[in-house]
Amino acid sequence: MRKTILTYGLISGLITSLLMVAFSIYFNKTSSFEYGEIIGYTSILMSMLFVFLGVKAFRDKLQNGRITFRKAFQVGILISIISCLFYVITWLILYETTMSDFMEQYSNHMLDKLQASGATPEKIAEETEKMEYYKEMYKNPLYRFLFTFIEPFPVGLLVTLISAAVLRTKTSEA
Repeated sequence: MRKTILTYGLISGLITSLLMVAFSIYFNKTSSFEYGEIIGYTSILMSMLFVFLGVKAFRDKLQNGRITFRKAFQVGILISIISCLFYVITWLILYETTMSDFMEQYSNHMLDKLQASGATPEKIAEETEKMEYYKEMYKNPLYRFLFTFIEPFPVGLLVTLISAAVLRTKTSEA
């Protein structure tokens, strides 16, 4: 079980890291946030497909084609956690080395977008205060770690739940 989890977790994590670095280089040059979230979550979803493949490989190769929902969930969530840790470590390295002004740029982008939408001065002031709070929190490495971890984790959890439901067998000896 450990070998399957590590293998698929490392593959998923490496894909996550490579895609994040590639897109970070692109977006750092263009300073474009418009499609960054869509591309980011698409990349996370692509890497999380290895959760499904890992659970399937575990079921087929080590469990004689049988697996319970619980065991499939356990394998899948551990693969997801490894992938998420790669995501966090990669982001923290990128942030510290090349993107230390990310929160400032992101804050400016969000406030510019809000102004362009015709928001009231009160709403803009409220959002400015909120962004200042987030920027201050982001200075703390623990919060930065947690904020970054919760970006890919819900995707991994969803893929794990779907994988466990699809790949489980009704009568299992696993």
